[in-house]
Amino acid sequence: MTTIQDIENLIFRVALGDRRAFGALYDATSAKLFGVCLRILNNRAEAEDALQEAFVNIWQKSDTYAANGLSPMTWLITLTRNKAIDKIRARKAPTTDIEAAYDLADPNPTPEAAAIASSERARIDGCLAELEETLASAVRGAYLDGDSYQELATRFNVPLNTMRTWLRRSLLKLRECLSR
Repeated sequence: MTTIQDIENLIFRVALGDRRAFGALYDATSAKLFGVCLRILNNRAEAEDALQEAFVNIWQKSDTYAANGLSPMTWLITLTRNKAIDKIRARKAPTTDIEAAYDLADPNPTPEAAAIASSERARIDGCLAELEETLASAVRGAYLDGDSYQELATRFNVPLNTMRTWLRRSLLKLRECLSR
């Protein structure tokens, strides 16, 4: 088992560029530091990447470690935790520049267009109400529900040409009603 003093000595030797000390430091601390990464990231692959980046950081910053009576593990865990948090921040979707957002149009109609459509809808409904119920139902089926003339002829039990005549006459009556 490695003591606090052993870990401090390894960090000081790493600061001098000792690769063997770095390997020993890795062997002594990597399991605990990997646990920190895994707990924060909750993803094994990302935790491994964060641990690798943390040890690169430890190699580069080992000369900044100062023995202050606290556990050297605190310093190592802090560097590792920060790398794991950086990974979480990198997961978030990048924000878009506000200048690019001006091109996004609202797909919904404007209030004015919605009011006009509502008014037109009321006029059409009123004109449909003036038709016989059978004819109004056939018009709704053909032009609102997308039913074919053949489907409507079958539903209303009339010949196909009769259905075409019904729809043609109904549309003429609707046009006359809407033009008033």
